[in-house]
Amino acid sequence: MTPGGSSGGSSGQSSEGSSEGYKRGLGTRQIQMIAIGGTIGTGLFLGAGTAISQAGPSLIIWYAVAGLVLLLVMRALGELLTHRPVSGSFAEYAREFLGPFWGYATAWTYWIMWVTTGMAEITAAGQYVKYWFPGVAQWQTALVSLVVLLAVNMISVKAFGELEFWFALIKVVAIVGMILVGIAVLVVGFGDVGDTASVTHLWKDGGIAPNGVHDSLMTLQIVLFAYLGVELVGVTAGEAEDPQRNIPRAINSLPLRFGLFYIGTLIVILSVVSWTEFAPGVSPFVAAFAKIGIPAAAGIVNFIVLTSALSSCNAGGLYSTARMLRTASVNGHAPAALARLTGRGVPAPALVVSALTMGLGVLINALDPEHAFAYITSVSTGGAILVWSVILVTHMRYRRAVAAGQAEASPYRMPGAPYTNLLALAFFAFVTVLIAWSAETRVALYVMGVWVVLLGVGWMVLRGRRAE
Repeated sequence: MTPGGSSGGSSGQSSEGSSEGYKRGLGTRQIQMIAIGGTIGTGLFLGAGTAISQAGPSLIIWYAVAGLVLLLVMRALGELLTHRPVSGSFAEYAREFLGPFWGYATAWTYWIMWVTTGMAEITAAGQYVKYWFPGVAQWQTALVSLVVLLAVNMISVKAFGELEFWFALIKVVAIVGMILVGIAVLVVGFGDVGDTASVTHLWKDGGIAPNGVHDSLMTLQIVLFAYLGVELVGVTAGEAEDPQRNIPRAINSLPLRFGLFYIGTLIVILSVVSWTEFAPGVSPFVAAFAKIGIPAAAGIVNFIVLTSALSSCNAGGLYSTARMLRTASVNGHAPAALARLTGRGVPAPALVVSALTMGLGVLINALDPEHAFAYITSVSTGGAILVWSVILVTHMRYRRAVAAGQAEASPYRMPGAPYTNLLALAFFAFVTVLIAWSAETRVALYVMGVWVVLLGVGWMVLRGRRAE
């Protein structure tokens, strides 16, 4: 990204402004909470219901495996970020180390990935609100959620960061509370399921993979969608205070967060209530607490998962898409007007375009509310696999540049590279084959195929204009 660009912001880098014109308004606690919030979303709170009914307790294994792979991706990204922290990070690094086309393709792919994910989150919000108000149309909740979050993001990055801090804090406190309640049920027989709760549910109710290995493996797409957003810490780099210190700290805490928020919660929930009690389209957290029998607990958990959906839409759907769209604009890959910043350092035009595009999710919810979530999440996962793969390949090229003396080495290095890069890439290739195998998720590959064609056409048009 060209320093200063056409942003109208400060061209010098200071504690208040980055070299890209953004304001460094995200402090340590906000960066940490955005990193935490990015790993807890609708994929876990809602999508896990479908995955549990299909994979049974073996779902815990796939969350552990996917978590290890995503940790490798984040260590690769962390090394790039500490080499040169910029907003729109992986798109900018792809442009630098892979070439202009890859910077263009990564920025736009990440944008469309999070636009569709934002659609999924407001879809989930509509489903959660129906718990209290069955008469409210799903699309109405989706529309109101989108408008409110857009208004907050338009104020300033500090307003966004503060809202996201509290959203993420609610999720963290709630998950810890749910784990403690689950342990109380298991240890002292608390609640309506106290007599039947047991860790033996993890292997006795049909086995670890009760529906077979094939059905179990087919949930990997849902598992990866649940982790979508872990890379958000890279998007905040251009607006983070002291990124050289805060970004490695956020990434280093990932194993603890993955172990607690995903693996820990699933072990507790599937021990308290048998996997056979969960159904697709219903949050396993809400279902579990309804069966425990704590008065109003299910409603409280429903409120928590609602804030989780809004948090993910806030951080990924609006914040990150606007920054990526502006990155594309500054690099000449989108209309110049999208590079403009307000006096508060907010990329307002890019925010509005992202929100308007996300509004298609409102239309999808109005036309086909029953299948909206499944359609949207499969497309999001396909985009995520592409972006995560680009990060790994970009890191390998960066390491070659360092070895050749063409780039400065980072003190925060990814362990085992390039072999760990290749291992993670092989895993993503395997999941892509699984997505193609299922007729239900295959739509993602069709959409991504069309997307690749559109990217190619767009690139040829851009090159033609530059030649003129």
